Amino acid sequence: MTNTNAAAQEKTEQAIIIGGGIGGLLAARVLSDYYREVLIVDKDDFPAKPGNRSGTPQAYHPHRLTPRGRMILDRLFPGFNEDLLAEGAPSSQNKTVHMTNPYGTFNMPNQENEATFSRALLEWVFRKRVTKIPNVRIRSKLDVVGLHADPDRTIVTGIRIGASGQSQQSILKADLVLDASGRSSKLTAWLQDLGYNVPEPDILKVSLRYSTCHYQLPPELAAKWDVIRVEGSPARKGHTGVFSIIENHVAEMLLWSVGGLDLIKTNEEFDQAVRQLADPVIAKILQGLEPLASPRGYRMNELYRQHFEKMKEWPSGLLVLGDALCNFDPIYGLGMTMAAVEADMLEQCLQEQQSRLETGFEQRLLQRLQDVIEPAWWLNCVADLQWPGVEYEGQPLQGIDFAQRYFNLFLQQATTKQNVEHFLLHWGVNALLFSPRVILNQPMVSSIIADASAADRQWFNDFMQKGGSSLEEQLDQIPSFSQGSFVPFQPES
Repeated sequence: MTNTNAAAQEKTEQAIIIGGGIGGLLAARVLSDYYREVLIVDKDDFPAKPGNRSGTPQAYHPHRLTPRGRMILDRLFPGFNEDLLAEGAPSSQNKTVHMTNPYGTFNMPNQENEATFSRALLEWVFRKRVTKIPNVRIRSKLDVVGLHADPDRTIVTGIRIGASGQSQQSILKADLVLDASGRSSKLTAWLQDLGYNVPEPDILKVSLRYSTCHYQLPPELAAKWDVIRVEGSPARKGHTGVFSIIENHVAEMLLWSVGGLDLIKTNEEFDQAVRQLADPVIAKILQGLEPLASPRGYRMNELYRQHFEKMKEWPSGLLVLGDALCNFDPIYGLGMTMAAVEADMLEQCLQEQQSRLETGFEQRLLQRLQDVIEPAWWLNCVADLQWPGVEYEGQPLQGIDFAQRYFNLFLQQATTKQNVEHFLLHWGVNALLFSPRVILNQPMVSSIIADASAADRQWFNDFMQKGGSSLEEQLDQIPSFSQGSFVPFQPES
């Protein structure tokens, strides 16, 4: 039995997952239905209680799920939201969402009973769930140093490991190896070690700088607010601020910038940057509150999207998902949602393979993963390439200039007219709930342009004339996007 066919059997021998973070735990949940044994290996020693670990340096910063991510996770881990609430995570229900963008402000109550949590708590809740699955094991403090393959190097048959701090290596054999090790993935180098030619990834040079400070909130403040987001402006090249609340009445205050602003390191610098946000609401809340510690920074110079699906040869028995395949600007909250979407696609492909045995399972999955990655990557590029200093290298991006101007105009009209339906539609597209096509279609675009100012209408006319194309032709240049990864949009009657 070859590894390609292994996924189609009722139960095969063993799958190994590299990485015990959110992506690895989701993959374990899915693979546990198809393999007799699923082994998660990770270089970290997992904490007995919720806590940050060295392998997830971004965990100190805010994490939040989009509705699309919650839908998938609640199917894979039914009742996980109640688990979070039982562990002390606050509920967002009946609390205020405050959104400020360059065009104005929206205040809305959140009607959903959604837990708001730290990354450490969410991972801990999922890990408890996964360890109760009878055929899943976790081995910590193991360094994966490479892939093990058959003599022809066409089938991955396991991994080479070494205990942390030791030079001696050993081999763990498996029918399937799945890399979910995140941004620290060494998969490209491992494939090259096996003699494979790996395509260059698409790269978004963002020079991301994050700083997060934690504050202890009085109960009355913790009971009032869900999330406050104050958008920075590319024209001002200032910070975006995000205020949210997690377990134990702790407020996470994040300041984010792209394009090379300095990392904020001291409480004094942090306070000053908060006061300089475009909306004073967060500064007023934090006034008089003492930070629990100095702000913690996080740097990310580049985002990348691997194109393993373009390889002429790909070893059977090897898969990859999550940030090891493509990573995103964390400010948009797409990382965990995309891990869930990709795990959902993995499950779909395994179900199809089980009912219809075919060769090339791994390469088909790689292509299907690209289909669901494309809208998130494209939207990330649309947003970040507006900022000075951000550069892109890779496959041509279609429709970016048009989409940037149009999305900003859509948001401007929704905000200035206090059109809640359009505002939520714009948010839903950028949260991957709806396809971008629910905004980028000819009737909608024509309506938005018709209501625009004379200057904006003139820009669109000039843009069309410069490109020598009609609106329909311009929209045709924008990716069609996979419908399978979105919730169907049903406009209000």
